Amino acid sequence: MKTSNPVLSRLGQAAERERAAGYGPYGPTGQPGYGQQAGYGQPAYGDAYPTATGYPASPPAVRPMTIDDVVVKTVTLLGITGISAVAAWNVIPDSATGVAWIGAALVGLVLGLVISFMRVANPALVVAYAVIEGVFVGMVSKTFENILGYEGIVLQAVVATFGVFFLMAVLYRAKVIRATPKFTRAIISIMAGLFAVMLINFVLALFGVNTGLRDNGAVGIIFSLVCIVVASLSFILNFNEIEEGVRMGLPQRYSWTAAFGILVGLVWLYIEILRLLSFLQGGDD
Repeated sequence: MKTSNPVLSRLGQAAERERAAGYGPYGPTGQPGYGQQAGYGQPAYGDAYPTATGYPASPPAVRPMTIDDVVVKTVTLLGITGISAVAAWNVIPDSATGVAWIGAALVGLVLGLVISFMRVANPALVVAYAVIEGVFVGMVSKTFENILGYEGIVLQAVVATFGVFFLMAVLYRAKVIRATPKFTRAIISIMAGLFAVMLINFVLALFGVNTGLRDNGAVGIIFSLVCIVVASLSFILNFNEIEEGVRMGLPQRYSWTAAFGILVGLVWLYIEILRLLSFLQGGDD
């Protein structure tokens, strides 16, 4: 099955190479490995070979990815991120919050780009990303809740984030919003533009230039609202990628890549909601 998504195209090509190399769901030949004979008493390629115990050993097999696999991996990554966030909140002192925040953000950015552009799924890197993002989320949350004094803002942001996520899942399931090629290209382009703007704003801030993009003002509020809308719509792309990946028969381990995409969107959405809530409560961050 063809897809217009470049990432899925690469993953699909990787899956095809694996199947061609002989590691499909049914073994090296793509056929069941039992009960086949090559003649002259020799086992056919893909047959079950006898072992020292006298029982046949099945050929290597790779189970295709399912929706349940993605759900389990996503919950696992969220759990790791949550534990890491709580640990960072309690272990890292207030005086080191800023350094840990920036450090985790930079490391997470690099690691996220590596995972995004890799052609194979690497569970270890995805788990490491979840740990780093946990530190980042923990430090940002601690800053808003304890240091800046926005009492209860973290719980509000968590509830709002998952509320939006489940709403988008319902809208996608009901086909209210569909990931058409035009929609996909538009969201990806806007996300790239927002990322570039935020990166430029961050660099300018390091040199003491305040653009007002992240301040409690009209510009800051509008920018946060735009980011929240785009982050929410990015889940539609995630859901579509998962469905297409399942239909394409991607190997099970690619469920880690799908779960990674959902985690990225959830963290981004949470941070933007947290910031918007701080604006609505008043005061600068």
